[in-house]
Amino acid sequence: MPRASILLLALLAGCAFGRQDVNEPILAADLRAFAPGKTSAAEVVAKLGAPTEVVQLGRRSAYRYDATRTKSTVLFLGIVNFANQDARQDRVWLFFDDKDVLLHYGATLSTQRTQYALPWEDVHEAEDHAARDAARAESGR
Repeated sequence: MPRASILLLALLAGCAFGRQDVNEPILAADLRAFAPGKTSAAEVVAKLGAPTEVVQLGRRSAYRYDATRTKSTVLFLGIVNFANQDARQDRVWLFFDDKDVLLHYGATLSTQRTQYALPWEDVHEAEDHAARDAARAESGR
């Protein structure tokens, strides 16, 4: 009977990987093309698409753009399973005056830092981030 149990557990073992993207990653090069005091809200929408959210600030406005990437890993070992999920987000806020001209913007870009990893692996290592940031800058994604 023990041999049958071991065989059954071996047949139930496996792994799975998953990736989910919500919106396209935001490119730093696209943001650098925007000039405060010159770029209009219409130009921003033409370049980045429709914003996730528009907030009215009196006669001024702010546009928020988001992109999220999630990578999941699961190791199935019969009765015991191990899983990890790494989710990172790009977020940009652009602020416009009462004439819809860009005043300034702020951005956090980190979707390129998502990794497939098991629970005992560290997904926050500085060396990994530096390499992934450089690869995104080179590829434009």
